Amino acid sequence: MKAKEIQDLIDFIAKSGLNKVNIETEEFKISVKRDPDQKVKYVKDNSSSAPAQPHAPAPAAPAPQPGPTLVPAPAAPAAASEESRYITIKAPMIGTFYRSSSPEAPLFVNVGDEVKKGQVICIIEAMKLFNEIESEVSGKIVKVLVDNASPVEYDQPLFLVDPS
Repeated sequence: MKAKEIQDLIDFIAKSGLNKVNIETEEFKISVKRDPDQKVKYVKDNSSSAPAQPHAPAPAAPAPQPGPTLVPAPAAPAAASEESRYITIKAPMIGTFYRSSSPEAPLFVNVGDEVKKGQVICIIEAMKLFNEIESEVSGKIVKVLVDNASPVEYDQPLFLVDPS
């Protein structure tokens, strides 16, 4: 694997929101983990056990965090207590989040829509398989926490639902 390919992989991981990627082939094994240290480990075959840094340095700037945060601004403690009454629907898998079945199709749910337990609310595409994600609760969609066609991680919050 060339240094340019490694840098492209690092850039892809930073943009996708993934925290860790492991790739292993017959020729090489690579493990990329995104954290404050921005460590990159590259070991060619099993003949060299010492990690070698790629020619291109890892990005020094912190990578963007996936999706909006659920933590309200420090000046809004009342908003925090209000959000605590909502139920968070989380991603059951990693993949790409889609709000509709195709670009031309209407969205499964919008803010303000009433949903029932078992109703399809989004799709997560993983490894070319499109998985319909169903609501775990009945209630009203208060907030969509992820942008359409963006990567999501396991257990990442997707929707806030008001069960009342």
